[in-house]
Amino acid sequence: MKWSWRIATLAGIGVYVHATFLLILLWVAYVSFQREGTGTAVLRGIVYLFTVFGIVVLHELGHALAARRFNIQTRDITLYPIGGVARLERMPEKPWQEFIVAIAGPAVNGVLALVAVVIIAFAYGSGALHSDPGDPFWFVPSDFLLFVLSVNVFLALFNLLPAFPMDGGRVLRALLALKLDYVQATQIAATVGQAMALLFGVVGLFTSEFILMFIAVFVWMGAAAESSMVQIKGALGGIPVVRAMIREFHILTPTTPLSRAVDHILAGFQHDFPVTENGRLVGVLTRSDLLAALSRQGNDGLVGEAMQRNFQTATPYEMLDSVLVRLQSCDCRSFPVVQGGEVVGMITTDNVGEFMMVQSALHDMPTPRIPQ
Repeated sequence: MKWSWRIATLAGIGVYVHATFLLILLWVAYVSFQREGTGTAVLRGIVYLFTVFGIVVLHELGHALAARRFNIQTRDITLYPIGGVARLERMPEKPWQEFIVAIAGPAVNGVLALVAVVIIAFAYGSGALHSDPGDPFWFVPSDFLLFVLSVNVFLALFNLLPAFPMDGGRVLRALLALKLDYVQATQIAATVGQAMALLFGVVGLFTSEFILMFIAVFVWMGAAAESSMVQIKGALGGIPVVRAMIREFHILTPTTPLSRAVDHILAGFQHDFPVTENGRLVGVLTRSDLLAALSRQGNDGLVGEAMQRNFQTATPYEMLDSVLVRLQSCDCRSFPVVQGGEVVGMITTDNVGEFMMVQSALHDMPTPRIPQ
């Protein structure tokens, strides 16, 4: 992943930290020093920050392990300044499965909070906890355990708010989908989420609470994105790739000069090219790879030196909704469509969008926007 570094592997799942995480690390160190002016305060702030994100990782791991029970793998868990994201290969298909996967994260926080309560109660009862201001690390363990308790309670309650993209929005959708159509259930849950976002925004505006306004924007955009994604899935569900794929396209070979690819791009609409050798698909040359190679080698470079050798493909009778999900998750714009070892077409996010516009015009329905 771009701008992310692997820091651990848990249950076979890579845990990454995004480069922007360093910003919150520096901010916490600065604020801690400003408040107390000591290195101990900075260390304490950093320990507390790492504790929060450790809890966030466990929360996301709860989602991932619950999804694994339904044969849904997790690509990775990435930490951002605003929290963590577990990228599932796909969402559960049945409402009760989505409910379990969604509730698993807050459930982990509930268990951790309960453990903290038990330890605090036992330790206070035995006199093991005490606060000695003369000890530079007096915040451990008493204040630290209370901090762990409060963080878990907050994360559980916040994530259970019935609004996308929080877990509570998915829980609400799953419960509604037990009785309603999935798209309708999503639209209701998204509307509830946006109503909450509007409330947060108004309260934040009148109280000058920046964090509430930030949450309002976050929730509003999350609800809109989820609603759009489900509408797209509903519109494309049951439609095979063969109905939308590009049938007129150019194929290159590893020994084709880059100038030929440039000619094809300038003369037509194709931006990415399948590359074959003796009839076998061996690579894909994307427009970005072509431009990078041109800047290094000029027109005389060869396609084989610039093409991607690790690539994904689609089949003609794979469903469009699943292919679109793969296109968006792999950060690529197109897949070669392969049947019997032969390239029979290309599928891109652009022509999927065009297909939806045509279908929308035929049925006089609004076209949901495909996220790029």
